[in-house]
Amino acid sequence: MSLHTEIHFEGEICEHLLQHDWHYHAEDASGYNRELALYPDDVVAWLQETQPKAWKALTKNHGQAAEATLLQRLRHSLNQTGTLQVLRQGFDVLGLRSVVKMAQFKPASAVNPDIIKRYNANRLRVVRQVHYSTHNELNIDLVLFLNGIPVATAELKTDFTQSIDDAIDQYRFDRIPNPKGQTAEPLLTFPSGALVHFAVSSGQVAMTTRLSGPKTRFLPFNLGDNGSSGNPVNPDGHKTAYLWERVWQRDSWLDILGRYLVAEKDDKKNIKAIVFPRYHQLDVTRALLSDVAARGAGKKYLIQHSAGSGKTMSIAWTAHFFGDLHDEDNQKIFDSVIVVSDRNVIDGQLQDALKDFERTKGVVATIKGGSSSKSAELAEALSGDKKIVVCTIQTFPFALETVQKLAATEGKRFAVIADEAHSSQTGEAAAKLKQVLSADELKDLQDGGEVSNEDILTAQMGSKAKDVGITYVAFTATPKAKT
Repeated sequence: MSLHTEIHFEGEICEHLLQHDWHYHAEDASGYNRELALYPDDVVAWLQETQPKAWKALTKNHGQAAEATLLQRLRHSLNQTGTLQVLRQGFDVLGLRSVVKMAQFKPASAVNPDIIKRYNANRLRVVRQVHYSTHNELNIDLVLFLNGIPVATAELKTDFTQSIDDAIDQYRFDRIPNPKGQTAEPLLTFPSGALVHFAVSSGQVAMTTRLSGPKTRFLPFNLGDNGSSGNPVNPDGHKTAYLWERVWQRDSWLDILGRYLVAEKDDKKNIKAIVFPRYHQLDVTRALLSDVAARGAGKKYLIQHSAGSGKTMSIAWTAHFFGDLHDEDNQKIFDSVIVVSDRNVIDGQLQDALKDFERTKGVVATIKGGSSSKSAELAEALSGDKKIVVCTIQTFPFALETVQKLAATEGKRFAVIADEAHSSQTGEAAAKLKQVLSADELKDLQDGGEVSNEDILTAQMGSKAKDVGITYVAFTATPKAKT
């Protein structure tokens, strides 16, 4: 009964994907190469369609060994630099003048028809019952591929017979990336195998980006149910249908792989973690982008984002995506994005997150008042080509004055993203902050000598209600009524 129900569940998911722009589906895994952890036909077909000159050069140099040479070199590159970098940056093959690209993600502006053509050529495949192991016949319910490279796995359970915990335990105890005394399993190895692993039941979803045996930590990937955990009842099917209907939807999935995933590196530049967005992070960033793209600059947004739920990453995604956002005429909506936080966060987690996202060196500037004054640093950063400018709450009044002046005199447009951490500013810092507020604003605070980040931001932004071309976004765990 359990097996029959799971097979039906598998088939339902695959059928939906096949009907919604997933062009390739395999009922069995006979086309999968478990030693290479690749789907060779898709690798070759992608290269032939999108980079015919490279394929011609390969066949000229290697003859009948062209395909084997390509696949071996691809596997070597995955092992060396990781799956995410190969998908985004491509890899070198001896004898080819240019890098072999393994994916085409949607650009910020749709002005190049060749890029759009390559984007539409991406081959998304879902394969059922993949015998992945090089040591035995263990199999995984679903594996998702992009141009022949595995990007996700999924173990399915139905709530009629088993729970999501059974799927999680299956990964933790049966899907071991480095079996004792044996070679590593290429599909499951971090960071050169699949980028994310989903435990899916008909009621809940959890995910992890790194399998580590019994130590593996899964995070919830649920919608939430009216303030509670889990997922709401879905009148049209499974509670978890959002996973394959929205998250794995073709454009959504390519967007996640192309922009959202982040490789965090240690001091030696080795990948220590892959960050995959949780559902609420996808939801809030996409809602912001959609509304700003439709309504333009100049609006205000308040985001209630629970502490401990990845608020810092949501801010970093929003900042970088705002920096690339274009309107219907393919014009950039914002000249710069200003991120405001407290000193401790800037020196730590937020700065690290912003740097991890930085694909082009030098587009993120942090204002710390080193060799010159903070106001001079700000003016230089905001007048130049810095996509993101990070400043403290103490520096925010100067930043606001600068962007207002540039917006009014030069027509520039800015986004201001505030990270409210509820850390009160006391003593000298509080005294300096209070100097920028009017008597009425100070009276309104009524804080007994303390002033918080949120109070300052509320007063500053509230007094400039008619700013044109400046978008304000405030992230807070527990917003005050006035905010």
